[in-house]
Amino acid sequence: MSFSIRLNAQEKALAESYARLHSLSLGEAFKQALFERIEDEYDITIADEALDEYINDGKKSKPISALWEELQL
Repeated sequence: MSFSIRLNAQEKALAESYARLHSLSLGEAFKQALFERIEDEYDITIADEALDEYINDGKKSKPISALWEELQL
């Protein structure tokens, strides 16, 4: 799949500079940035869900020593 985007001169210069700095083609730089953003947003969503679950469970947590004991460390 391929697609095109329109960039003004300043945006194009910045994107090309970034790609050169990381030894990537312009397409690879955009692809990498896109998937990093998707991964970051996914991680944030999972963290938010975990926090909500923690709060809804009445903030029940254990001391780290209990975890170590459970893992026999």
